[in-house]
Amino acid sequence: MIPVGGSITNGTITETEQPSLTWKLDANKDRIVGKIDGLEAVMQASYKILLTPRFRHLIYSANYGSELEKLIGSNPVFVQSEITRMIREALTQDDRISAIENVQTTVLGDSLAVKFTVISSYGSFDMTQEVNT
Repeated sequence: MIPVGGSITNGTITETEQPSLTWKLDANKDRIVGKIDGLEAVMQASYKILLTPRFRHLIYSANYGSELEKLIGSNPVFVQSEITRMIREALTQDDRISAIENVQTTVLGDSLAVKFTVISSYGSFDMTQEVNT
């Protein structure tokens, strides 16, 4: 027998922004040194996303981290074409980040430096990432 009386209504769904308050990491001292929020939290998250290898740590979802280490040892021309896509793909998984703009790549001997602007809901900031080729 199929139950009668239940109905699904077309209610409104409201999305609320989650707070970005998180622990502040001091990378030089390998310590937690307080809490941060807003743009500073997004900057730290971006830094951490690019340093974390994707699919390596079970604690993170499959959407977290970057695949930049796959570029190590590759042809510099290939790295230059792929690095922008990989950075954009990694960082835009964070809902606070809407775009990556002003991407500039520079070959530095055996490595490639990428400078770019991260556009987030809290503001924008510049980042630099280097990959050994």
